[in-house]
Amino acid sequence: MLFLFASINDEVIVMQHVRSRIPLPRPGGALLLAALLLSTVLSSPALAQADFHIGIMTGTVSATEDATRGAESLINQYGSTKRGGMIVHVTYPDRFVSEMETTISQLVGLADDPKMKVIVISQGVPGTTEGLRHVRERRPDILLLVGEAHEDLNIAGTAADLVVNADSFSRGYLIPLAAKRVGAKKFVHISFPRHMSFETLGRRRVIMEEACKDLGLEFFFEMAPDPLSDVGMAGAQQFILEKMPTWLNKYGKDTAFLCTNYAHIEPMLMRIVSLGGYVVDLFSPVVGLPGALGIDLSKEKGNWPAILKKVERSVVEAGAGGRIGTGTFSYDFTNIVALAEFGKRCVEGKARLESLDDLKACYEAHTPGARWSAVHYVDPGTGTCLRNVVLVNQDIYILGQGYLGITEVEVPEKYLRIGR
Repeated sequence: MLFLFASINDEVIVMQHVRSRIPLPRPGGALLLAALLLSTVLSSPALAQADFHIGIMTGTVSATEDATRGAESLINQYGSTKRGGMIVHVTYPDRFVSEMETTISQLVGLADDPKMKVIVISQGVPGTTEGLRHVRERRPDILLLVGEAHEDLNIAGTAADLVVNADSFSRGYLIPLAAKRVGAKKFVHISFPRHMSFETLGRRRVIMEEACKDLGLEFFFEMAPDPLSDVGMAGAQQFILEKMPTWLNKYGKDTAFLCTNYAHIEPMLMRIVSLGGYVVDLFSPVVGLPGALGIDLSKEKGNWPAILKKVERSVVEAGAGGRIGTGTFSYDFTNIVALAEFGKRCVEGKARLESLDDLKACYEAHTPGARWSAVHYVDPGTGTCLRNVVLVNQDIYILGQGYLGITEVEVPEKYLRIGR
């Protein structure tokens, strides 16, 4: 009987081959072949025991697909802990507001692993900070990294070693500037009370209003249902689908629209493509556009340059070239892979936790061609610079035109002081 080993979906399985039709020269040859196969499997990198583990927590694939794909990419690169690799991936619940205990439990569970040295969280949803406090009490040796904290940055920074958020405050000026550069004359900001209670989103909205005034754009605010409310995701999306024609008729086709929630983006883009208007702030070419335009990206999955090329071609063919802007690489995907790489390098002594250059190097290593900026967060109330809270920004790429170069723009200090 000959045993063959194969790797499928990060699991090692054993296949028994009974009565091989290929005759073996002699019994000793069969034993030698089996020994060689076993030796190859045991010595392969996939089965080598990692020196330490990195825990990744994201939303589910239905809620945060890009972050989930980032976790999968890390498993492909460094291996799953199930097979002796470095990465273990868990998720927080879709209804994270009402199920915070689950989020806390997932984080504490990661800390139970004695080889765990880094925990990376994509989207620091409510419950993350409390969960990290529990981890810190049990395992002060674990490096705790949060990508995009939902909670107040001052609070999130008390529990994490590093918090990285999108530079919403600089983008409060840069997004209206990008809208003006592509031809918009009006700017409509769409959101709901829960999001406006977030310090980052609420303050960005105020900055945008002031920036629009200075840039010569008319600013308007529209309310939409929260997908986490009783109407659910389907109801929230239907609202946007029905409202967009009304808003375009009210404000005109020379209007740029912004939604603060991912669930609203796809129906908004469907109407923008077919009826007119602009959207210049997408974090990723796969946010909303594949669904809005019926783009099949199954063959390009994980290949961001190929994804961008296919999405750009579809947008231009649909007549929306020059009207939609995006990051060329998914922000959620990049956050996960870059922070995991940064944590790994810190543990290995190849990067310093306090170095912005070392952090930027990890982001740019995973996004060839894209430029990033990184600055420390300054508390709006006290003016104190928080050294473990960093704001990052990726350049905007206008589909059908190219990069705008906004990471090279120096944001006037007056906008960064708004809300302080």
